[in-house]
Formats: sequence, structure tokens, C-alpha cells
Amino acid sequence: MGKVYAVGVGPGSPKYVTEIVKEIIQNCDIVIGYKYTLKTIEHLTEGKEICEITMKDQEESYQKIVSELGDRILVIPFTGDVNFSESEVVDRLIEIFGKVEIIPGISSIQVAASRAQIPLDKSKVITMHVTTPIEDKKLELQKALIDGFSVVLVPRPWPNQPNKHFMASEIAVYLREHGFDTAKIKVHVFEAITTENETSFVGTVKDLEGKEFSDLSIMVFNQTSLDSYMNYRWQWEN
Repeated sequence: MGKVYAVGVGPGSPKYVTEIVKEIIQNCDIVIGYKYTLKTIEHLTEGKEICEITMKDQEESYQKIVSELGDRILVIPFTGDVNFSESEVVDRLIEIFGKVEIIPGISSIQVAASRAQIPLDKSKVITMHVTTPIEDKKLELQKALIDGFSVVLVPRPWPNQPNKHFMASEIAVYLREHGFDTAKIKVHVFEAITTENETSFVGTVKDLEGKEFSDLSIMVFNQTSLDSYMNYRWQWEN
């Protein structure tokens, strides 16, 4: 069998596609991915065999390609970073293709943290964008906020099943119903981050109730305070 790559192509802007990913795409034979992701790299895929997939037909498409791949090079691009919020798909690719080389990309969580000016190493990162139950993740969000952490969170769009839909408005209601003073928690919501359609909201969690955001949104609960090295100058002054 040929080589199979799973690559991260950044949050949406072609400017965020790394050089190594560009090189792999330019040297491949087949690219298979979702419409939004393929749009990000369309300037790199001229002359390639392109297969656009959806959640409903991706399994059939992967099975068809594995039987026809031969010694060709296949690239499966992922929006953002392959290693974040994509494990269910990546695990299935490994089951189907065997060896899959994973190339990381720039994630929307990194860009959102930068926009909101919060340090990732002092924050919690949570994704609700999974098909499995998220009750544990909801508790993780509560604990992180109670403990004073900032949180970068990927919500879960599921409009066809309201009981699974957990976007900004639902999250705000959930936190209020679990005793949080949502009028005092600062939050950012970024949509289509890094693209020409990017929008941003800054306010309190309470303000989110009843507001609708697209499935390309990411949230930052900002509980960060400045903590520079000058707060620890006693380490070198004594």
C-alpha cells in the first residue's frame, strides 16, 4: 500500500497551513476531506484526485480508497490540528489503512488563546466536539472554572438532536443552572477564526443566553490575571 498522511491544515486561513503540510499535499496523489477543509487548501490541490466527503458517507469513501490506493500517496486533511478533537476519525483511519503518518497543524485553540491573551499552559482546554457522552466534560468545565482556570472550549453543534446540542447559549444556561454567577464570568466567542468571515464576541457568560453561533465557533472563558516574572524577582534579588 502507498503512504497515508493525516495532516492539520490550520483553522481556516491558507496562511496558517505549515510548510511541511504544503509540501506533503503538493506531492500527494489523492486528497479526501470535508468541504470546508478542502477549501482551505484548494490552492495546493490542482491536478490532484479530490474526494469530498461528509459524516454520512466518509466510511464508504475510505473503504473505496483503501481498495484502490495501490502505491499512491493519500492525504486526509483536518481543520486545525489532527491531534485535537479528531481522535475518533484518526482511530478509524488507522483501523482501515494500518499505518497513518500524522502531521500536526495550528489549532483554533491556539489562535483563540492568542486573541484572548490567555496562556495555554495555565488554562484548561476542553472539547465537547465528540459523538460520545459529554457529561464528564461538563463536570470538567465546572471544576476548571471553580478552580479559577481560564478555559478554551470547543462546543458541540448538533442541531438535529437538541438534547446533544451544546453550544454557547446552552452552555451559559447550564452554568447558571449549576450555581455559577454567569454575569461575572468574562467570555470570548470566535467564529470562523483566521478567515475573512471571522467574528468575535466579548462579554459575560450571561450575555450568551439566547445567542446563536455557527458550528465554526470556539469559546474562551477568561479568568486570567497578569503574572509576570517580576512577581518572582525575589529568586534573583536575594
